[in-house]
Amino acid sequence: MRKFHLLIVVFALVLSSCSKKGGRKSKALFINFGQESNNFNPISSQDAYSSKLHAMVLDSLLSRDVDTYEWKPALAESWEIAKDKTTFTFKLKEGIKFHDGKPITAEDVKFSFDVIFDNDYNTAHRRPYFEGIKEVKIVDPRTVVFVAKTQYYKNFDTAATLEIIPKHFYGNKKNKKDFTKKIVGSGPYTLDKYQRGKRYVLKKYKDWYGHKVKEENGANYRSDKIIIKFVKESNVSLEMLKKGKLDFEALTPEDYVKKTTGKIWGTKVHKVKTRNKVPKGYSFIGWNFKHPILKDRNVRLALYHLVNRKMMIDKFEYGMSVPANGPVYPSSPYAVKDLPKIDFNPGKANELLKKAGWKDSDGDGVLDKVINGQKTKFEITILEPNKEFEKYLTVFKEDAKKQGVVLNIKLIEWNSFLKLLDERKFDAVRLGWTAVIDWDPKQIWHSSSIKGGSNFISYSNPEVDKLTDKARLIHDRAERIAVLSKAQKLIVNDFPYVWFTYKEDTLYAHTDDVVRPKDTFEFTVGNQYWVKKAALKKK
Repeated sequence: MRKFHLLIVVFALVLSSCSKKGGRKSKALFINFGQESNNFNPISSQDAYSSKLHAMVLDSLLSRDVDTYEWKPALAESWEIAKDKTTFTFKLKEGIKFHDGKPITAEDVKFSFDVIFDNDYNTAHRRPYFEGIKEVKIVDPRTVVFVAKTQYYKNFDTAATLEIIPKHFYGNKKNKKDFTKKIVGSGPYTLDKYQRGKRYVLKKYKDWYGHKVKEENGANYRSDKIIIKFVKESNVSLEMLKKGKLDFEALTPEDYVKKTTGKIWGTKVHKVKTRNKVPKGYSFIGWNFKHPILKDRNVRLALYHLVNRKMMIDKFEYGMSVPANGPVYPSSPYAVKDLPKIDFNPGKANELLKKAGWKDSDGDGVLDKVINGQKTKFEITILEPNKEFEKYLTVFKEDAKKQGVVLNIKLIEWNSFLKLLDERKFDAVRLGWTAVIDWDPKQIWHSSSIKGGSNFISYSNPEVDKLTDKARLIHDRAERIAVLSKAQKLIVNDFPYVWFTYKEDTLYAHTDDVVRPKDTFEFTVGNQYWVKKAALKKK
């Protein structure tokens, strides 16, 4: 299931150890994730990096066509939706196996659902997606029925895209220490080797059903081996690309314009600017609503007016982005056109801060206010896990300083960052979200997601909760959008985030050593379908 995941959307992160192996004679495909997952356990992980790994190693009952987005068989050969949309029946393919050779049965499907509600596993963040399903019933070893308890419109999608894991391995709680060392799945690749801080080595799973499907969206071009690096600094990864030690690298606008020039570009290495229908995520600053300074709406709006996004887009993104105004990307059917556009306006920020009671009472250049009987300086710290984004926050910091606001930028390692998010120990955080086609605010914006969910800023608006709950039961998309548009306006007008920018183009680079079906499919770039030329040569 393609959920929202924590993601540093725009940039690759700081330098990591790199393997010296690779090169143009290698048959393995080398790609870069930019960051290592803090936890790739398929039961409890929640970041985008583990999700990308799972997409290659795990499999679900159905899959989406990468060009049409229509449902296709995956582990299930057939499916049936009851007329009242309360039961979904799936028939498993015959002879399918997990990577360890054991057969996939209805027991595994039921376990994969049941474990989400097992309190012995860290799964609270996953439950909002599955709360509309009551149970999974086993009909026979190859047939299961998902029984819905609500009319949540995504119930079928949730069931169809549930990643199936083996009960015999993950159901044995004595194996818990091994859950973060290896993955047992049934997808096109096995996790053959994991070198912490260095790389994942994936090997083609020879018994994967998709290899028998002729021209399965280019699957016949799948590499026998994929090596995934964790190179965090783009200057380093681009040099590796030019030397043939990487075959694919996502590009930032700065990379595309400034760092991909010279004779080698267009010959041995190539840059691509393309567009597809992949939902576009966004980067943001999130304010802790329980913070004594930031709980004030006027303060949050004032800070928003101190972010010079136009200058950032011109200077750092070379005009390839537009200012973001809310949680939905502009080309989405859920996008609301008349959301407030918050421009850089220090004068307006100053007015709002005065209205909120902030002033420089002692002439030291920093605003202050009495809060809970104590004189409080206007000083907050923004946690930042990505050094490449520091320049954005530095601009913000300097503009805020001119208005008497002290912003501290604290660079922090990714796993430590996630820990502080989980513990809700922060003033403000800068990170990003990936997106989905059908926007559902429950996981991020509903008050029920404050504990255990992804609403780590503790945002709470009863009307947003009410509209969200109502929309989840509406199957007609147009009607649902009408309800969620109201919720989106309420969220945006509470100014819980500073939304940075949206990008419509997809930018990446690749070597001349790969065979690609095309620049991009409609709903994925599809580099998992690439293969090295060396691997195609006759032995």
